[in-house]
Amino acid sequence: MATISVLGAGSWALGISILLHDNGHDVTIWSAIPEEIEQLRQHHENPKYLPGIVIPDAIHLETDIQKAVADKDVIVIATASKYIRNTAKQLIGRIPDGQIIVNLAKGIESDSLSTLSVVIEEELPHAKVCVLSGPSHAEEVARKLPTLVTIASHDQETAKYLQQIFASQVFRVYTSEDVLGIEIGGSLKNVIALAAGMADGVGYGDNVKAALITRGIREISRLAIPMGAKRETLYGLSGMGDLIVTCASMHSRNRRAGILIGQGKTMDEAIAEVNMVVEGIVSAKAALQLAEKHHVEMPIVIQVNKVLFENLPVQEAVDNLMMRDLISE
Repeated sequence: MATISVLGAGSWALGISILLHDNGHDVTIWSAIPEEIEQLRQHHENPKYLPGIVIPDAIHLETDIQKAVADKDVIVIATASKYIRNTAKQLIGRIPDGQIIVNLAKGIESDSLSTLSVVIEEELPHAKVCVLSGPSHAEEVARKLPTLVTIASHDQETAKYLQQIFASQVFRVYTSEDVLGIEIGGSLKNVIALAAGMADGVGYGDNVKAALITRGIREISRLAIPMGAKRETLYGLSGMGDLIVTCASMHSRNRRAGILIGQGKTMDEAIAEVNMVVEGIVSAKAALQLAEKHHVEMPIVIQVNKVLFENLPVQEAVDNLMMRDLISE
């Protein structure tokens, strides 16, 4: 049995906490929002994030981060990407050298354009920072539906250790050394999912969805490989697999936001209706900046940014993509 602290109380934090508890581990959930912890204490459920899912009594609930992270084998960070650096800062001086940290958030820091593992390592240089990613909606993990993911670490012994902790009959875990590839794939698939949702919102069909997925993974690869990612990672679970599920599922907040925008709502109206963090909106700007930095062509990313931040109608964005110069595949 491992002692594990999960930082965050959103849907993914709760889903992974239930999984780890069911695997026989001693789990603590921490949130910086006291109301979230009080809700869980009183009702053993978070109806906003995971309605109908009961949080087991044996999971500890904590608002004091010092108590939450003391003497833990593993710390799981499951906050939204924009809170990652601040969460890591709160661990300074509170964890030992060599502390294993698993990041679940998917995104790119907007100011530095750093992946989130790099952000954590900057604040906690002596920690062992790993990443868990793949096609894994929290709603399905919490309901114990079969799910496959990848854990990436620069230290394969740590990755194998975590593989044993997270793996179960319904949660299959692979290992990888390609931390960068997994993070870029996990971040940019949210941008493509916004595009897929926009296409759904205006009433386009399956042909467009399939094209966005396949051309989307090409765009992601076009950026990630020159940055140092491995091609096989991008065509694996945390690349193509995560992209497919995020573009196709109504569990995907990015796809849902895209649908609303395609139906004519503004970006702010879509975010308010989804009522959860839409990571792809932040990642869209970062992806465009990275493409410019690395001199990479990413036409879908460009058009998503124009829709989000320049109020370009979705139909015009699709026309722009369709009328690009004809080239070989």
